[in-house]
Amino acid sequence: MKLPHFDVFGVHLRPPQILVLGFAATIFTGAVLLSLPIASNSGQSLRFLDALFTATSAVCVTGLVVVDTATQYNRFGQLVVLSLIQIGGLGFMTMSTLIAFLLGKRITLRERLVMQEALNQFSPAGLVRLTRNILLTTLIVEGAGATLLAARFAFDYPLGRSIYMGVFHAVSAFCNAGFDVMGRLTGPFSSFTSYVGDPVVSLTICGLIVTGGIGFPVIQELYRYPRTRRLSLHAKLVLKITAALIIIGVTAIFLFEYSNPATMGRLSWGGKILGAIFQSITPRTAGFNTLDIGAMRLGTLFLLIMLMFIGASPSSTGGGIKTTTFGVLLATIIATIRGYD
Repeated sequence: MKLPHFDVFGVHLRPPQILVLGFAATIFTGAVLLSLPIASNSGQSLRFLDALFTATSAVCVTGLVVVDTATQYNRFGQLVVLSLIQIGGLGFMTMSTLIAFLLGKRITLRERLVMQEALNQFSPAGLVRLTRNILLTTLIVEGAGATLLAARFAFDYPLGRSIYMGVFHAVSAFCNAGFDVMGRLTGPFSSFTSYVGDPVVSLTICGLIVTGGIGFPVIQELYRYPRTRRLSLHAKLVLKITAALIIIGVTAIFLFEYSNPATMGRLSWGGKILGAIFQSITPRTAGFNTLDIGAMRLGTLFLLIMLMFIGASPSSTGGGIKTTTFGVLLATIIATIRGYD
């Protein structure tokens, strides 16, 4: 089916082109803001190339950084990064729809068609309701995660900082972004290495990553499951592949790194298990770490590459080839081996 086009400043654009330009404009605006002196702890401008890299990484929720977020940026700069993460994680059109909701603006047919492309839906019917559910789910999940993290951080830091850290890391984790502001507290680029044996921090971050990574359609199906007692094939495939990848990852990382003195060798049994769980979940799209990635053994690093390649699920906040794609490929291989069509 031929996609409709729209006139934007006299230029004919189709929905995919509008999305690309929207993300490009968001990245460029973020890069400009991050390169300003008012965004830096030192009061000096950051090189525009470094600011552009950071903005791109935040919007594309990769977690890759060339400067430490906590030590390079002040509160203003960190909030810019956080805003870019939220826009990138939920999608440009979802955030635009949120603004329209807040302003009481009606969602036009043109905007619905662009939303259809952004959310990878077959029909524009029900898109506004879906978007509203996405925003509500995000608010609830990120709010719950922020509360748990802030309560835990309150034992280590002043209340105001603990709340800020809880909100920042909840958004970053749910959006599978991997950005953190631990640098000024535990050292640049340290991520959550100082909390490797902490069950509250580790499991809360993991829960947020998995929830954001399974996709909003699956979250909605799970919410309705007690009433419907039914899951679609898509939801079943996502949940089975996600669970399998976590179990395989935890087992392999635990075995590979158990005696490595630079990673898990010095940890207690509980710390080893938490470290293995965290490192099994986070590489698939998030980018946090509680163990020293550079000190891991080659077998572990190869496993992390595979997990990163697969990534999260469709219509989620994560990237990768998607769990469903991997599941279909795996099922095809198995069927071929068994001689099935």
